[in-house]
Parts: sequence; C-alpha cells; structure tokens
Amino acid sequence: MRNKALAMVLLLSAATALYILLLAGRAIALLRDGSAPAVALGIGVLLLPLLGVWMLVTTLRFGLRTDRLAKRLAAEGGLPDTSELPRRPSGRVDRDAADIWFEERRAEVNASPDDWRAWFRLAHGYDIAGDRGRAREAMRKALDLSEAPQPQDP
Repeated sequence: MRNKALAMVLLLSAATALYILLLAGRAIALLRDGSAPAVALGIGVLLLPLLGVWMLVTTLRFGLRTDRLAKRLAAEGGLPDTSELPRRPSGRVDRDAADIWFEERRAEVNASPDDWRAWFRLAHGYDIAGDRGRAREAMRKALDLSEAPQPQDP
C-alpha cells in the first residue's frame, strides 16, 4: 500500500511538473510577442506556474512531515486503528461508527490539548468522518506540537 501511494505521488508530481513547465513555455511565448495584450496575458499565465510550484512544494512537504510523524507514532505503538470499525461496500467506514470513533478522539484532545499524538489521531478521525479540511488543520496542529520545544523536567 505504501509503495503504491508513493508511486502515485511521484506520478502525479511529475505530471504536475510537466504541466507547469508547458504552461511556463506558453507564458514566455506570450511575453516574446511584445504586444500589450499578449504581454499582460503572458504575465498572468506566468503567475500560474509559480503558484503551481508553490502548491506542489507545500503539499509534498506537508505529506513528508506527516509521514515522518506517522512513523514516529507507529514506533511508539500509538497509530490509530480503525480496522475493527464496520465498513460500507465502498470500503469507507460506516458514518455512525466514524462519528463515534471521532468523538472519542475529540475527547482525547480535550483531555490533552498539547499532545501531538492526540491531535494526530483526531486528524485521522476527521479523515474517516469525511472532513478533509479539518483533518489537515488537525494534522498541522499535531505537526506544530510535535516540533515545539518540550519543557525539561527539573
């Protein structure tokens, strides 16, 4: 599974990079035209590859950081396990079961709001509940907490 995911990330990243390169070529051709409308359009089109590169880099960086954190949590034996939850024919976790599992993770975060592990599991809870936006927010919080300096015991 992990190798398939990595292969898909590499394939999609390569396709995106090729698209960005082709788009940049079109922007340069428009800029070389010299007419005011073509130059204005060329500048606009040139902004798209720059935005695309930024999005690609930030997305890949987020994925790599999340992967490192998952490995760290796995080494501790704390990865969330949803294998016992009932599934729909599509393979997705049953909505009611996902909601119950999510509420347990939210209670865990409420009990330990500074624990990155709880936030990681909450992110997973959001994900199985189908809320990808909040899953990313919770994972960002987990990443921030995991990278914050830890207080030393006296």
